[in-house]
Amino acid sequence: MNDKQYALKKDTEDPLKFFRNAFYHTPNEIYLDGNSLGKLPLKAKENLVTAVTEEWGKTLISSWNFHWLDRPNQIASKYARLLNLNSDEIIIGESTSIRLYQVIYALLQSKQFSNHLGTDSLQFPSDLYILEGIAKNESLEMSVISYSQENHAELKLLKKRIKDKPGIYCLSLVSYKSGYRYPLKLLNQWALKHNSIIVWDFSHAIGAITIDCKETKTLIAVGCTYKYMNGGPGSPAFLYVHKKLISLLSNPIKGWFGHRSPFTFSSQFNPSQTIERFGVGTPSILSLTAIEAGVDLILEAGIKAIEQKSISQSNYFISLIEAQLLPIGFTLETPLHPYERGSHVSISHKDAWPICQALLDEKVRGVKIIPDFRPPHFIRFGITPLYTQYIDLWDTVQQLIFIVSSNTYKNYSDDQPVVT
Repeated sequence: MNDKQYALKKDTEDPLKFFRNAFYHTPNEIYLDGNSLGKLPLKAKENLVTAVTEEWGKTLISSWNFHWLDRPNQIASKYARLLNLNSDEIIIGESTSIRLYQVIYALLQSKQFSNHLGTDSLQFPSDLYILEGIAKNESLEMSVISYSQENHAELKLLKKRIKDKPGIYCLSLVSYKSGYRYPLKLLNQWALKHNSIIVWDFSHAIGAITIDCKETKTLIAVGCTYKYMNGGPGSPAFLYVHKKLISLLSNPIKGWFGHRSPFTFSSQFNPSQTIERFGVGTPSILSLTAIEAGVDLILEAGIKAIEQKSISQSNYFISLIEAQLLPIGFTLETPLHPYERGSHVSISHKDAWPICQALLDEKVRGVKIIPDFRPPHFIRFGITPLYTQYIDLWDTVQQLIFIVSSNTYKNYSDDQPVVT
């Protein structure tokens, strides 16, 4: 299994291999950062040209009636299929941070749960900022559960905190650093048993692993669309709220697209009675147009097939890491069990940043490899099954061996840019 021929054979036999042709690729480049920004689907470019030249360029404002007003719901219905939701339980638009603020604040105002806010030390910083800001502004108690390590949650500690301090908790289904994956159904059931609710952030999970919101009893989730969903930089987020909760929650940002009849231009806010009550501003049509190709490809390939390839590729990559990288100073940070991880594999090294720079330098053996660095010492490799090849993973490990064994990484600075 730990050889190049195995990788080539797996690529030849891969039932999803033709989906790679649906994306834009750069020669002499291996892209393993789809867990941060997915590649450009060729169809997205085509859709954008149509939206700009035909809809905006020719039809102008009439495009709202002909094309644009229905576009958010059209795309939301596709995300509903992917997550096994009802189409009237999900809304597309705004950013993940805005969606998280809206729903956390709405839950607090609903008085359905205790006003204690909770999260843990694996949480994505932006989500943590939102929670801390709400807690401070509303003078609420908030707890951040600290674990002894950065690469996995300590479930006994997490469950004890929920039991002892019931309330509203926010967790990321897949941890952004290590790829650790929380037991979604188990924790949802535990929270409900103890008069609590978990708001999930699916950003690092959706599009790479199977998520069945009905089967897992998930009640609320937010997430971005620009990682494994290949929606484009800064593409709109989604918010899911179970139908039994929608009427109990009030949008704290009373924007005109949350109005029951926005085009009556009423001076009094009358909220929509559907998930549309969480609408805010005018939909970002060009960004919405860009994200549809990504979800179409995911639905065509089938999320279960995508997840199975992710598991197979991750297993292969981890086996290479264990055999060839651990002996030269790397540490594996991602769980071994397939259902305890998402679709990125993280390793760590004391010289992680210079090693990343060497990977990015095409002058090193003629290939540019794009990983993802997370301070202080994590190197993340996103496996996006629609376009990641097994041979990419083999070549990446060989490049890492060369960079470390030849001391090539010592030629690079420790200084880090703004975006890594």
